[in-house]
Amino acid sequence: MKILVVEDNKKLASFLSRALSEEGYAVDVVADGATAIQQIQALSYDLVILDWMLPEMDGLSVCRTVRQRGCQVPILMLTARAEVPERIAGLDAGADDYLAKPFDLGELLARVRARGRRASFVDTVLRVGPLVVDRADRRATVDGRRLDLTPREFALVAYLAREAGRVVPRTELLAKVWETSFDPGSNVVEVHVKNIREKLGPSASLIETVRGIGYRLSPSGS
Repeated sequence: MKILVVEDNKKLASFLSRALSEEGYAVDVVADGATAIQQIQALSYDLVILDWMLPEMDGLSVCRTVRQRGCQVPILMLTARAEVPERIAGLDAGADDYLAKPFDLGELLARVRARGRRASFVDTVLRVGPLVVDRADRRATVDGRRLDLTPREFALVAYLAREAGRVVPRTELLAKVWETSFDPGSNVVEVHVKNIREKLGPSASLIETVRGIGYRLSPSGS
């Protein structure tokens, strides 16, 4: 899943970004409503985590604007406004879910997982030869055998599966699977691909290295 976090509190935004990234999600962060609307229109997100109290344009206005423009991306609204009338206002504005601050991280992650399972507009199951990746259940199998992948390994496999047949540049993997600020000189992609290939066993050739560019996941490699 690709998630947009809209939060002007830098400390909380960083915390959410780190926690979601560690679960294997691709995360973008913006701090104001206008930028959030631009991002939602320009990019395809599976979920928006939206703070109510934003500078200039609040989350309620962002939600209304996004819905008026026909975007149906799921929106989870975060706010310290916990009274029933405020919750009703958020849901009536187009939010799909609501979580009051302060919140428990475990509950937030559970709601994100649940939203991923319910997102009917997303093709959650990807098949590439003997490899099956279920993004909603965060499960990957090869020839029916479940792969014991870390959250980041799963995110990498899922991204390659979504782009199956296309050579995905290493820089794109760093930007989408890891935070964009990740050191481009790091060999983190190579290390993760090596670990994934070991876990794929006889199907390791599914992941093809395109020297000087990146990687391609293709059933023809099996």
